[in-house]
Order: sequence, then C-alpha cells, then structure tokens
Amino acid sequence: MCAELREIEAHIDLIYPADLPQLLVIEKESFLAPWTEGMFIGEINNPRSQCLCVRVQCQGKNVIAAYIIFWLGPGEVHLHNLAVKKEFRRQHLATNLLDIMEEIAKKAAIDAITLEVRPSNTAAIELYRKRGFVVKGRRPNYYPETKEDALIMWSYIK
Repeated sequence: MCAELREIEAHIDLIYPADLPQLLVIEKESFLAPWTEGMFIGEINNPRSQCLCVRVQCQGKNVIAAYIIFWLGPGEVHLHNLAVKKEFRRQHLATNLLDIMEEIAKKAAIDAITLEVRPSNTAAIELYRKRGFVVKGRRPNYYPETKEDALIMWSYIK
C-alpha cells in the first residue's frame, strides 16, 4: 500500500488501452456491475468521450489511483463513470477529477452536467450534492442486475 497522496507524486493523464487491467480491478472493487474491457475500449475510441485518470508512483510502479469518463455533447456533459481505487479513497481524487471535468466543460462553452446514480450509492450522492448536483428525475429499473432505479442528477456550472 502506498503512502497518502500528499507524500507521493500524482498527475492527470489520458487513459490508454494498456491501462485496462488496472481499470478493471478498480471497476470490480467499486461497482456491482463493473464495466467490461470492451466498454472501456469503446470509450477510449469514442471521439466524444473524455477518459482521464490520476496516476501515482507507488512502490516503484505507475499506478492508476482514480479515473473519470464523460462525454462532451451539445449543451451538456454526461458523466458516465468515476471511480477511485480503494486504497486512495477519501483523498479528494474524485473531487479533483470533477473539477477537471468542469474546467473542460467551461472551455467547451458547456454549462450543464448530468449523470445517473444508484439511490443506494449514498457516498456518490453526497459527493455530487456537495458539488451542486440536484436530483431532477428517475429512470425506473435502470440497473438490470438489481432492478434499482437511477437518480438523474444535474448541475449547472457558474
């Protein structure tokens, strides 16, 4: 396990196909229905998709600590995936990645961000609410593995 991030070097980078093994590990430890390798490859190859990660040096290895995947669309950003490796949680990585997403949105003259989240994912909902997201709707049975609805959340960039 690595030291806290303030003691090690971290930087933002693009996600590459070679990162897939690390991403899949984070997915499996973060989600009930993790993305597949094919889903990540689809996003990496999608020109609308922004695929970013936080890389750290950990015990002499290049480690992905967190990642975010979102689309830039006409008039809005759609957040698709945000996850932090267990050992790096509670160190503001998700918040920093959301900041970067907002900066990219502003540069693209986009002022709205939307996402779907499980009502049972209280940690994510709390993070999103702190960021100014509000629930604007619900998608019934959105998550097929649990039949759980999705909350549709929106935020407007100032």
